[in-house]
Amino acid sequence: MPPEPPEPPHLLDEPHHDGSPLHLSDDAPALEDVVTVRVRTSAAPGRAPEAIWLRTTYDAEPVFHGCAETARDEHVVWWEGRLPVHNPVTHYRFLLSFDGGARQEWLTAAGVVPHDPPDAHDFVVTTHEPAPAWGREAIVYQVFPDRFARSAAADERPVPPWAVPAAWDDTVVFEGSDPRTPLQYFGGDLDGLVEHLDHLDRVGATVLYTTPVFPGESNHRYNASTFDGVDPLLGGDEAYARLAQAVHARGWRLLGDLTTNHTGDTHEWFRTAREGGPTRTWYHLRDDGGYETWMGHHTLPKLNLADPGLRAAMVEGHESVVARWLRPPFEVDGWRIDVANMTGRLGALDVNHDVARAVRATATAERPDAWVIGEHNHDASGDVDGDGWHGTMNYSGFSWPVWSWLRDPDSPARAFGRPLPVAVRPGGLVVRTLREWAARYGFRATAQSWSILGSHDSARIRTLTGSGPRQRVAAGLQFTLPGVPMVFAGDELGLEGVLGEDSRRPMPWHRPETWDLATLDAYAALATARREHPALVWGGLRWALAEDDAIAFLREHPSGTLLVLARRAPGEAVDLPAGPLGASAWEPVLGTEATPAPLDAVDGVVTLPAGGVGVSVWRASESEAWEVSSADR
Repeated sequence: MPPEPPEPPHLLDEPHHDGSPLHLSDDAPALEDVVTVRVRTSAAPGRAPEAIWLRTTYDAEPVFHGCAETARDEHVVWWEGRLPVHNPVTHYRFLLSFDGGARQEWLTAAGVVPHDPPDAHDFVVTTHEPAPAWGREAIVYQVFPDRFARSAAADERPVPPWAVPAAWDDTVVFEGSDPRTPLQYFGGDLDGLVEHLDHLDRVGATVLYTTPVFPGESNHRYNASTFDGVDPLLGGDEAYARLAQAVHARGWRLLGDLTTNHTGDTHEWFRTAREGGPTRTWYHLRDDGGYETWMGHHTLPKLNLADPGLRAAMVEGHESVVARWLRPPFEVDGWRIDVANMTGRLGALDVNHDVARAVRATATAERPDAWVIGEHNHDASGDVDGDGWHGTMNYSGFSWPVWSWLRDPDSPARAFGRPLPVAVRPGGLVVRTLREWAARYGFRATAQSWSILGSHDSARIRTLTGSGPRQRVAAGLQFTLPGVPMVFAGDELGLEGVLGEDSRRPMPWHRPETWDLATLDAYAALATARREHPALVWGGLRWALAEDDAIAFLREHPSGTLLVLARRAPGEAVDLPAGPLGASAWEPVLGTEATPAPLDAVDGVVTLPAGGVGVSVWRASESEAWEVSSADR
């Protein structure tokens, strides 16, 4: 067998395909359509394949289609194939032949492999409708209402009997063993949130997502006592209507938070069920008087989504909870579904996909452009490629890899969803992890899932990274890799927290001297770049470099190409070949620490400058000669 050519110090010669307009003519085709798929390969000797076949499946039977070479220069060869979309979710990959077939490689969504791999990392195209464009283009800002802001009206409301009152500057109680943790009440409300919408605008937000606003005997309100109204402690229905009006007046969107997996034990449905009433079958009640719960928490009885009556009340039809809040006066634009991975699942019972489809169908029947995101903190690949959740909160595919690259080994941040903190890993393993998860979800589902650095359930990214510059590297990746950035309120100010409950510290509005303005400015600049450059929303992802302490990649789109360099530690200059890179001249877009200098090729080499911790972004001044017809965009 002929030897394989030596590996170059960069990734630009790797064969490449993804689900972006440069490589896929239609990412939402109709059933029985035929779409054009394009593969980019190196033209270098030993790296240019002699032939490429597209392998897909026809009713689960493997089928091969030949690809044709359509363009070539001294650096790059382009190939095209025709992909029949015979099934609603169509998987495919490419077989590359070298040396008369003596060497063969597979191009999968996770990269190139020299052996015959399983289908788990195949590319995927689906006929199901994508997320609404406003969702994919969004910058989501998450607010935990009790800790965001208090209006003057909050001072007039009596403290409820269940609550442990706290002043705004009090230390947050956060240990799970402390019974005060879910009861500590700071009294933030929705009118207070309205008063600070200018701050969201400064950050660059386009979507406001709040954790639940339904009444519940806790500060987090995931133990709802009803779905028929807004908690009076937040200002009630009238305050939520004012918030919705203010958000929509700015051209933004509003997302609600709905727990379809469980209610609180004080919920009217559950009380009726315990009394033997008509909602008894809406829960998993046992003959001994007990009941199934969420993860053993007795205050969170689990719903039985196999019950038709509950389905009608909760997720199906015009009068369901899912539908009602999408109508005036609130006109919520969609839902984040809490513990979506567990919804409708209990032992042998699994109606999760039915519920996901019902939630989405109900929401889009009410609002055709509704957006539905499912919470899922491990492998959501089986739940996001169909007609259920549009995407997921992408902990496994984004948060954990980024954390593992940027975590300070001495950070007090505690593990989330695992017994140990994520291991500190080099750039090569991080890139491999990102690629494998994006392959599992598919390009489109990854691009319309939330890229999160933390939330109300996890440690703060500042605590995990241990420094402002490293947090800004994390933010740079959050806004420039495929996915929808979701910023947890306070991240942009450098707030800290060792775990989720500690991360719910009140916003320090009255202490602006504590704000990390460099980080706030970086988030604003990144948001501006995402709005101004379609490549960061709709473009492909081609990896250029994966060193221990530096990674680089391209976001490519017919409207332009961006080059991103991220460093977790100071490093030397890096040379990349201009031809495979796609351009010889690059204009600066932004830097999280300082605006980078322009890049110009010398003797066919583009040199990424030496530098410290930070992210730098450039835009190609001139792209390679590759035309995409308007019909293919």
